[in-house]
Amino acid sequence: MKKISLNQNWQFAKGTITMMELMMGEAGNIENIDLPHDAMIYQERTPATANAHQTGFYPGGEYTYMKKWEIPEAWKGCTVVLEFEGVADTCRIYMNGDLVTEHVNPYTGIFADVSGYLKYGQENELKVEVCSIEQSSRWYSGAGLYRPVYAWVGKIVHIPAQGVRVTTREADCEAAVVEVEVPICNRGMVSETVQVEITLTGPNGTEAAAEHIPVTVFGESTQMCCQRLLVEHPALWSDETPNLYSCRITISEDENPIDSVNISTGIRTLRLNAKHGLLVNGKPTKLRGTCIHHDNGIIGAATFPDAEYRRCRQMKEAGFNALRSAHHPMSKAMLDACDKLGMLVMDELSDMWTRTKNPHDYANYFPTHWKQDVWDMVEKNYNHPCVILYSTGNEIPEAGTPKGAEWNRRIHAEMKRLDATRYTTNGINGLMAGNDRMGEIMCQATGMTPEQLEAMQQPDEQKRGGADEINGMAEVMVGPLADAIATSPILEEMIGEFAAANDIAGYNYLTALHEEDHIRHPNRVVLGTETFPADIVHLWDIVKRNPHVLGDFTWTGYDYLGEAGCGIFHYNGGVNFSAHWPDRLAGIGDIDILGDRKPISYLRQAVFEIGHAPSIGVLRMDKAGIEVGKTPWMWKDNLASWTWPGYEGETASVDVYANADEVELFLNGESLGRKSIGGVYVVTYEVPYHPGKLEAVSYLNGAEAGRTVLQTAGKAVKLKVEADRNELPADGESLTFVKIRLEDAAGNFNRRESAAVTIKVEGCAALQGFGSADPSCEGSYQSHTWNTYDGSVMAVIRAAKCPGEAIVTISAVNFAEEKLVLNIK
Repeated sequence: MKKISLNQNWQFAKGTITMMELMMGEAGNIENIDLPHDAMIYQERTPATANAHQTGFYPGGEYTYMKKWEIPEAWKGCTVVLEFEGVADTCRIYMNGDLVTEHVNPYTGIFADVSGYLKYGQENELKVEVCSIEQSSRWYSGAGLYRPVYAWVGKIVHIPAQGVRVTTREADCEAAVVEVEVPICNRGMVSETVQVEITLTGPNGTEAAAEHIPVTVFGESTQMCCQRLLVEHPALWSDETPNLYSCRITISEDENPIDSVNISTGIRTLRLNAKHGLLVNGKPTKLRGTCIHHDNGIIGAATFPDAEYRRCRQMKEAGFNALRSAHHPMSKAMLDACDKLGMLVMDELSDMWTRTKNPHDYANYFPTHWKQDVWDMVEKNYNHPCVILYSTGNEIPEAGTPKGAEWNRRIHAEMKRLDATRYTTNGINGLMAGNDRMGEIMCQATGMTPEQLEAMQQPDEQKRGGADEINGMAEVMVGPLADAIATSPILEEMIGEFAAANDIAGYNYLTALHEEDHIRHPNRVVLGTETFPADIVHLWDIVKRNPHVLGDFTWTGYDYLGEAGCGIFHYNGGVNFSAHWPDRLAGIGDIDILGDRKPISYLRQAVFEIGHAPSIGVLRMDKAGIEVGKTPWMWKDNLASWTWPGYEGETASVDVYANADEVELFLNGESLGRKSIGGVYVVTYEVPYHPGKLEAVSYLNGAEAGRTVLQTAGKAVKLKVEADRNELPADGESLTFVKIRLEDAAGNFNRRESAAVTIKVEGCAALQGFGSADPSCEGSYQSHTWNTYDGSVMAVIRAAKCPGEAIVTISAVNFAEEKLVLNIK
């Protein structure tokens, strides 16, 4: 089928609006937009929303999208299918006033056959009504048509938009067998014989294998054509060698092509056992993983290929080789990026099954929609070599019950029925799963009586309820008490049946169970499906020493909208996981929402033993001694900065991170001592602050392995403007990310000063989003003026469909104006 973009020239009705108002097109209610379009990010944040901090104080709403669409007369008799990659939340799709379909899952795609609804040779009206209900998500969900929309058009005989499968049946360095399954649909009454040609092209552009066969497609039927191709000396796909093949399938009648499709895929094998762990192409592979939500920071949930690729690339560069989509099926654009960059993927079905975490969440639909959701996820993922794991769910409250275990077996079995080539797991949270008997577990772990335990609990008025309450209790999942809870025989009694339902036992914040589980169940393989960032040194030691432990997925690699306050350092008495206005970001992550790495990222890279160069993190001197609340998701409030005017002579706490034997720290050329770092990866120096040069040197086997320098910055006098690219295709969806930093006259980055930066975009581009990484602030990402945070802001510029130049002007009071020229072609 031919794929046609429907992303341009939509009309959007802002907020709740009546049909009469929509028909009249009242001024102020209708605007022309292009997709993807996250309606929520454009809404005014308010402390009055029932969503509160869970969505970063963005409210829900009702939205209507309309598109006028000229349908050619030549399409008569064709099959026309609309694909919506993602609509948040619930939606109703109409064609020419008639209801085509309804959909309730915001993260699965919609394929709707509209052939019988079209008026050929004239204008048609496509309308989508979307309702984003408040308290339907415990993270930032986005709203509206936030992913692309396409039309698939096929002749009477065609290859459907879904159903082509490319499977590696066996592979080594000498040869591979690749099986290609092709559905061929005949909507006519008369049987047709077609020629099917399958060509597999390798990463170097040369033909790797081909087959040509006849297939008779009977009237009003779909025939499945299945062929095995032999590929000699295949270029295997892995996280280290992301080699991709192109599979082109063409069907012809009398040597005239009538339809074709190109599938990007990779050749790789998976094996799993408790002795060797996970083997990709026969090689043991540890998962250096991170969980990620689906939003792209200042542009919200709108899914652009460039944004997903950039985020994936930055996580790969930071040392990760695996992503867990939290807690929903991953976007197609991110899967494409993971294929290209070599990022292994755990794709997750849902955050809830039959018990709600918020009053209006997906548990209200899951029991009747789960089979379709599983089918949608598997169909989307099947040809992507990056996908190695399916997660049946995340932190399912009923995991500690027999009925929950039955649900897990049913979902696992359905996933295996649809795709036997991949493995399953589930992110089990001990606090949630053991909630019904947590009093017993705590008494057993602490030796307290129930009365003593009750006396220690918070007053009822301080309890937050739901997921917030569980998250607020997470401090007990750190240290000896956490280990006692994780290994509790009572907890094992509750979750044992549930964990046994999957190929891999996935544990959230149950690190002590990783080794204990192998004693209890020597055939089981274990995965840290979600872990605290600060636990990485201890946890990765367990991963390295135990083949049955596959790896770790930290929470989290990239900061995100919503779940606001999870990791914000509140120095003003604010409480995490509470409605603390104006918190908007989680405030955690190895990488902030602008894409800048934090010191914790360099610690993790050292623990992963990637490179030997040292890195430096300095605790904020202006916050020293101030009481601050913390959660286990928080590391240290530090920066890679040696610019602290006004604190001369006071003591700074300086961390040095390195994968080395020793490190040495120098201040203005004077050694502050050499310290052993082997096996711990981080050492701390107490340094009297004096402006100048702070330099760290790492040593391996007595020889210098690398060095890094922090230079004190003088007064900020210029705006440093850097775009990740200056040329963009005129396609209406390509993006460039423009960083603006404050620098002194010598070009040193000054994080301590602040400026209100204004941006103006003219010509063949538009401003998609603008903002800082400040986790708790007011303002809109659609504003053209933002204050820097830690010396930076970022703009996202979207190319127009017309070629030409775009001029981006950046200005701030007391700074020279800067101009950036973009070539849109």
